[in-house]
Parts: sequence; C-alpha cells; structure tokens
Amino acid sequence: MAMGRKLTIVPVTFREAAEFIQAHHRHHKPPRGMKFALGVAAGHELVGVATVGRPVARHLDDGLTVEVTRTCTDGTRNANSALYGAAWRTARALGYRRLISYTQDGETGASLRAVGMKPVAVLRARAGWNTRSRPRESRDTDWVPRVRWEIGLRPEKSVRRDTGMETDAV
Repeated sequence: MAMGRKLTIVPVTFREAAEFIQAHHRHHKPPRGMKFALGVAAGHELVGVATVGRPVARHLDDGLTVEVTRTCTDGTRNANSALYGAAWRTARALGYRRLISYTQDGETGASLRAVGMKPVAVLRARAGWNTRSRPRESRDTDWVPRVRWEIGLRPEKSVRRDTGMETDAV
C-alpha cells in the first residue's frame, strides 16, 4: 500500500485491470467486458483500477449512460476517489451524459460522494439473477442490498443512438 505519494491516473489495458481485480478485490471477479479501464499509480506502482462499461441493468442502457462496474485498490488513501473522478471525466469526454455505480449494504459511498455522485435508489437483495430466459450462475453478492449512485449532466433533449427517437437525456 503506497502512502504519501502523489496519485496519478494512468492508462491500463483490460487484461491489466482484470489481473489487478483478480488479485485484490475482496468479493467480485473481474467483469467480462468494458468500454474503458483506468488505473491509478503512486509513483511507479499501480495501486488501483476501475473498469467502466455498459450498465448491467438493461433498462438503464440508453446509449448515454455508463457504469463503473469495478473499482479495486490496494487500500491506498484516496485512490478510489481518484478513480471515480477520472471515470466521470473520461465518460464526459467520450460523450456520455450519466455515470452510475453501486455500493453494497454497509459500504459508506464516501468515494462516490467525494466526486459528486448522489444515491438515487436502494435496491433490495435478490435471490440471484438466474432466469429461464437468461441463465446465470449465482454468487454470494446476490443476496446483499445495494444502493445505486449516479452523476450526470443537466437534462436536455437528445437523440438516442439506438432508436433515433428524441428523449430527455440525463
């Protein structure tokens, strides 16, 4: 764990991010895909990563929203906040209007709050994601209540890429 050194956002590949998550995350495996990944370094040492992808919840996947699907650090102070801030700046630069993420019950959300994200929904624990139409492997984290957080630009009329319909973007 790097203490007292300046944090710097660095590019990482999906493979590098997945390897870091596999080695350090306390309850999740690496995600299956992503739009982009970011790293945070203290000096020359990688101390955290974030992966950002399409929203896992299909009804939130409007073409203008991305989700931080994982953040993972070695515990270096402020590394997680640096990753969330960089994820939002990068998402905006790529044209996205909203960034979402989730915390599990018992997590404070301090890093999300530090970058201006707001809690917008409390989601009850699920008995798994497996359905007949979409078979899924059950995980221990399925039975944990979660909070959805978001940050976004002011609503304005925009055109959805996937349908060409005018919509109120977030």
